[in-house]
Amino acid sequence: MIRFDNVSLRYGRGPEVLSDLTFRFEPGSFHFIEGESGAGKSSLIRALSLTLPVSAGDVTLLGRDVAKLSRHERALLRRKFGIVFQDFRLLDHLSVLDNVLLPLIVCGQPERAARQDAADLLSWIGLGAVLDALPPTLSGGEQQRVAVARAVIGKPSLLLADEPTGNLDWRLAQRLLHLFEELNKMGTTVVVASHDKQLLSRFPYPVLHLGRNGDDATTTPAEV
Repeated sequence: MIRFDNVSLRYGRGPEVLSDLTFRFEPGSFHFIEGESGAGKSSLIRALSLTLPVSAGDVTLLGRDVAKLSRHERALLRRKFGIVFQDFRLLDHLSVLDNVLLPLIVCGQPERAARQDAADLLSWIGLGAVLDALPPTLSGGEQQRVAVARAVIGKPSLLLADEPTGNLDWRLAQRLLHLFEELNKMGTTVVVASHDKQLLSRFPYPVLHLGRNGDDATTTPAEV
């Protein structure tokens, strides 16, 4: 499902944020990425989501060599991803329901059934009362839950989540991770980046540790 071979990442001409990173995630697996702020978790999620090109090394996603993909092929591959970014990336001019509905419409699902599925999921995560609200009127935690719902609604082949529980209380954080577990049981490969060691310790999944060594990020895949 995911293979990184000697991968390095940098922004522009700046220093490497990750160096010589090698790991494998099997199809249908569930992995956490853990590390302190600045260790490169968000950069790794961006590389996995094809929004940040690697500066060195080889990347394989869903069996495809990323370096050999055209721009159109990358776009088609990303349709199989569900992604939760730290900045949420909701569409402010669309309602909560329409934000979550969008991936299903793009994939051609009939709108009536898709609308009901989106409404049911939003109700399950405690947002049934704000279906028609616009994202700027919501709290940070509510926006985060909308972003998670949008990422999971299409039952993606690969779910990438960057600090998906950062603005949530303990109860909601666990509930969302249980939602990720249910997706994983249905075959979705799940990768969650988090610095919350206490939360990660409650779930029995391998952890890819990103550490820091001076200004350089290093990896310790002790449990991959």
